Amino acid sequence: MGTAFHAFKTGLLRLLDAILYSSTWLSLAALGLMWATFLFWRVHIPLRLGALIFTATLFLYNLDSVLPYKQGQQPGLSKRKQWMQTHRRELLVVAAVAGGAAGVLFLTDARLSLTLFLVHLGGISVLYSMPLVRRGGRWWALRDLPLLKVFLIGYVWAAVTVWIPALYLGRELTEPVVLLLFLRRFLFILALAFVFDIRDYTKDRLTDTRTFPGVFGIGVTKGIALASLVVAALLVPPGAPAHHELALAAPLLLAAGVIWFAEETRPDYYFALLTDGVMLVLFLAVWWATQGQAVLLS
Repeated sequence: MGTAFHAFKTGLLRLLDAILYSSTWLSLAALGLMWATFLFWRVHIPLRLGALIFTATLFLYNLDSVLPYKQGQQPGLSKRKQWMQTHRRELLVVAAVAGGAAGVLFLTDARLSLTLFLVHLGGISVLYSMPLVRRGGRWWALRDLPLLKVFLIGYVWAAVTVWIPALYLGRELTEPVVLLLFLRRFLFILALAFVFDIRDYTKDRLTDTRTFPGVFGIGVTKGIALASLVVAALLVPPGAPAHHELALAAPLLLAAGVIWFAEETRPDYYFALLTDGVMLVLFLAVWWATQGQAVLLS
């Protein structure tokens, strides 16, 4: 019985590793954040748009993980990097299939194919990790520009999960409710992005990548991240019911806890499972709040 349990546990851990390190979990988080925006406006998320965001995220993050210059980096003690190097061929297949599916979904939807908005977001996402220039014996991408990485992540994720739903529903990006939702989402993602800079503290210092922890220290970085969450909590969109805000306090508090206890030495699951999972908690909180409101109104 002990052998069977061990085999079962090993199989579950392998499945968990595949879900986390193939960016499937992260892609579900992107879908959940976009879904939360539609729920705020009491509109069902279009199936095609949800599928596009999931597959595009899966494509971009797996493309990033299989770039030749990244595969040449030493995996060190990171289980995540070792898994990615071991399964590079599978990740290439996932990236190709997801990219093809995202392309078809994009080109066959008139409301999406007629806007250049997704194009500029896709460009930033590709150039984020794509080696652009070789300087000082290494390749540099957008993410390597001093202190820029977390802001790029925050902008793209907020734009994808708030502005794209707004455009899809025919709303102006300058509407107060849209701007507040965007800023709130931007600050939420920005705070979580600092956690991954803490994870990569030593690696970034060795590669001369200037991030907030490397320039200002981990303590100051945590303070900036927590301050971002406080400001996000104060940005209440017009028309948001009181119980909606109470529900949204849960993911903000969870994010604060993740930031407070973040250390470079934490296991990979802390970052891949817990930190990314906070975004899915936000979706669940919004879903619970809107479902509760629907019950009250019925």
